[in-house]
Amino acid sequence: MQSARMESIPHLTRDDVPAYCSPVRALYSSVYGGIVTDPELMMIPVDDHVVHRGDGVFETVKAVGGALYNLPGHFARLRRSAEFIVLGPPPDDAVLTVIVRQTVRAAGRPDALVRILFTRGPGSMGVSPYDCPRPALYVAAYELPPSFMARHPDGATALPSAIPVKPGGFARSKICNYLPNMLMKKEAVDQGVDFVFSFDDQGGLAESATENVGVVGADGRLRVPKASRILEGTTMYRVLAFAEGLAGDGLLTGVARERIARDDLASAREILIFGTTTDVTAVVAFDGRPVGTGTPGPVFAALSQRLFADIRGNPAMRTVV
Repeated sequence: MQSARMESIPHLTRDDVPAYCSPVRALYSSVYGGIVTDPELMMIPVDDHVVHRGDGVFETVKAVGGALYNLPGHFARLRRSAEFIVLGPPPDDAVLTVIVRQTVRAAGRPDALVRILFTRGPGSMGVSPYDCPRPALYVAAYELPPSFMARHPDGATALPSAIPVKPGGFARSKICNYLPNMLMKKEAVDQGVDFVFSFDDQGGLAESATENVGVVGADGRLRVPKASRILEGTTMYRVLAFAEGLAGDGLLTGVARERIARDDLASAREILIFGTTTDVTAVVAFDGRPVGTGTPGPVFAALSQRLFADIRGNPAMRTVV
């Protein structure tokens, strides 16, 4: 930022502004009415209430091998989140599918992340949602990084978080106001670990910054927190379905959604993280102590293998771009 002692601030034209470099390869904007691939056009109006109020909802979908994974599951959660903040319904699934597919095609990448933003829309710099005549839809396609375990095969480290859990529906909805999540990620980086986990006011496990958490206890059960204080992930849903099969095969004794105390993490055989970009991740140390043997365990290996096969080879879960 330039010195505050400047006598005047220059008024710039487009030719005066340095070229903008964006990691996004293609953006659909309902404000524009189409798809752009020029980084200098990949903008959201400053008076869209998502910019200055966080007033919107979003989903992140991944395309792998030229197909979008679990698109209906993401669309369903987008609608639930929009309903929570009383935001007019998004376009129907058929229209959304066309927009998402064509945006990914424009990006020219068979593997990509796709951010779907449904916002209150442009209207004012005020706080009233009634200032915005209509919602806006933005779809951005950008690079899909390798999953966490592909980059760190020895597993992840984690600590308890000091950031409070979001209340009620704010925790259960994927709203664009992610300030607590950002603070959790900053906390992890500052503490030198890969993830931090939040706990509710009763000491129950909640979630990580953008991921769900599960615990395999000494009794052989895989448990995840109850839905009341977490955002239930689309990946977690799939993994729990696979875990039911492992219970039948004897690798697990059961699957449950129930309160998980902090002490349960200290005695866990395995701690697992589930997410769109992390897939299944093994936590090998929590709060400075090894988890189980201190190496990725058998439940991680089995669930990771099943999720990998589901993403790449289950026609029912893949929407070809």
